[in-house]
Amino acid sequence: MEITPNSGTGPGAITPDGSPVEFYRLLGAEEEADVVAGVVPAGGTILELGSGTGRVTHALVERGFRVVAVDESPEMLAHVRGAETVCARVQELDLGRRFDGVLLSSYLVNVPDDALRHDFLAACARHVAPGGSVLVQWQPAEAHERWQAGRGRTMGDIGIHMVALERVAPTLFSATMEYRHRDRVWTQSFTSRQLTDEELAAELARAGLALDRFLTEDRTWVRVVPVSE
Repeated sequence: MEITPNSGTGPGAITPDGSPVEFYRLLGAEEEADVVAGVVPAGGTILELGSGTGRVTHALVERGFRVVAVDESPEMLAHVRGAETVCARVQELDLGRRFDGVLLSSYLVNVPDDALRHDFLAACARHVAPGGSVLVQWQPAEAHERWQAGRGRTMGDIGIHMVALERVAPTLFSATMEYRHRDRVWTQSFTSRQLTDEELAAELARAGLALDRFLTEDRTWVRVVPVSE
């Protein structure tokens, strides 16, 4: 989970946002490639914002998409294969190019800093082609209410658990995740802003975007389009 992390501890490189590089190298794509393939035309161009080590990038490349992977961490990007890479902060990105699909995953839209959230969405708006799609992964309001310290999941020899959780304000949640792989352990802390559907729509509108539809049953993936559509 990469919701605006503040700190990270553990073996190996830690990125500016607190993500442990070695842990994220272990993870593979889950539903993301399927979600993208259901919206972006086959063989289309995709701008992946916050690509990390290429967990999703590689799955998209395997499906025939032409991907530009963006991340602020050179340590993360060093592991990306088969895609063009750009080392940059998402909020400052301006490639002067537009893409069939722009991917803003890792719940970045739930960042607690309102100005930064706007900058993330503005970066999406200036890079999506007319008729294209912005795919946003977010935590709906009801998802925050289900969070509980001690809950998590295990995938083979990888464990991901929320070990601490505090509601620090009516719409702000502070949590710490623990990641385990065999004898290695990492922790990563983050703060997440709870947004209603109406608040999300308003944030999108300020960036010149509009919510088109939810793409998954749990509503965590949203198709967003330029307002001109």
